Amino acid sequence: MPGFVDLERVRRNFRRAAPGYGEADVLAREVDARMQERLDYVRLEPECIVDLGCGPGLSFSGLQRRYPAARCVGLDQEAAMLPGVSEVRGWRRFLAGGRTRSLAYVVGDATRLPLRSRSVDLVWSNLLLPWLEAPQPLFREALRSLKIGGLLMFSSLGPDTLKELRAGFGDGYAHTQRFADMHDLGDMLVEAGFADPVVDMEVITFTYADLPALLADLRAAGATCAMRDRRRGLAGRGLWQGLQRHYEGLRCAGRLPATFEIIYGHAWKPAPRQLEDGRSIIHFARR
Repeated sequence: MPGFVDLERVRRNFRRAAPGYGEADVLAREVDARMQERLDYVRLEPECIVDLGCGPGLSFSGLQRRYPAARCVGLDQEAAMLPGVSEVRGWRRFLAGGRTRSLAYVVGDATRLPLRSRSVDLVWSNLLLPWLEAPQPLFREALRSLKIGGLLMFSSLGPDTLKELRAGFGDGYAHTQRFADMHDLGDMLVEAGFADPVVDMEVITFTYADLPALLADLRAAGATCAMRDRRRGLAGRGLWQGLQRHYEGLRCAGRLPATFEIIYGHAWKPAPRQLEDGRSIIHFARR
């Protein structure tokens, strides 16, 4: 049964954006830098890092500087976004420590990870969640793939993202993705089985000279609406003129605003409390 998100449209949008994505997605680079700073407060020495929805691998320069001994794998569902794709057999050997190089890329689905259970120390994901049907499958797969004591760190977009664009339309169609609330994401982490989740948010506002410049930036970053209930045809002149009037009413100091609510989250994989057959695990400590 089809879901709310047109996943093929998501892939097509990013495939088209791939040639210039590294320069176009200023937001992803800014959020990545802020995520990297948050690692200053985390005690972790990962042997293996997996970046879900890695695109052209923009996060790896910072991650490899911080963790030079770690093996890193970038996973993205769209091959055109990746700088290079490993053969399946090759990257599996790489994950097992059989390669001397420190970085490999593979095409894969973040909701059905081609990874062994308990094989990863850090799962990293920057702004992937809005392009999935729902966050829960990624959280479950991340938990399965992480070692005990491993860390999931992610960013996403909250409901106020592009609120100006949504408010400018009155045609009943979706014009942005659905964005999960910060508190809902925290609940989902707990339900998936993670421990000590921390979720917070901040607002980043970009400004543009005019509306076409904003829409061009969204297209260049592959970030146009891919909901199934989006408008399929071209907007009529009246709708477009109404949108422009709406934005002109928001102009401040000669610029038009574009709001992005950024959600940051991390959580740890705890030791299991039960065996697979349902028996409880009891830990005894020497007094």
